[in-house]
Amino acid sequence: MMSDKERPTTMDRILQKITAVSRWIEGMDTSISSLTLETKSMRSDIAGFQSRVAGLEHRMGTLEAHMSTVQDRDQDLLYLWSEITDLEDRSRRDNISLFGILENEEGPDVQTFLGSIVPKLTSLTSDPPLEFQRAHRGGPKCLDGTSRPRPIIACLLRHAQTRQLRQAARNHGPFQMEKYEIRITADYSKDTNERRKAFLALRP
Repeated sequence: MMSDKERPTTMDRILQKITAVSRWIEGMDTSISSLTLETKSMRSDIAGFQSRVAGLEHRMGTLEAHMSTVQDRDQDLLYLWSEITDLEDRSRRDNISLFGILENEEGPDVQTFLGSIVPKLTSLTSDPPLEFQRAHRGGPKCLDGTSRPRPIIACLLRHAQTRQLRQAARNHGPFQMEKYEIRITADYSKDTNERRKAFLALRP
């Protein structure tokens, strides 16, 4: 058994409690210090995020302004493209395209060949007679001989005769030449031809 001297006194118990509370407070101080450091680190991270967000907002604003400029440029390009197409079509207004004439049928002088056969095909009589400024085959020549003959693109000297010839071709349709048919159409730019093809399905 413990003697009276060995038994803890009230003061000893109080001191033990105080020691335990002191240690607990020291632990709390350590935890608080750790939390303080973590808070400072989080504040630093938040400041970094805010800086990044501000940078992103600036970049987004720059991109939006750039996109607006690009859209304006696109509109300008579309307008310029339509103007170029219109100019190209105007430059071709005296042209006709002839489809179906066999390769090499025209010989070395295409203008003379057309001046001979076109009035016969269309039954057009004009004074002065039809005259062609220039004429040539369109597109690269197919060497294997399996493709359809290339069209002949011809430019007439007089615009009034061009209109008469186109009207005759619309009224008559394909013309018969020996064993094959010849179609005569206006000569348009590639862009206009693509747009015209889109309306073919709507024709009755």
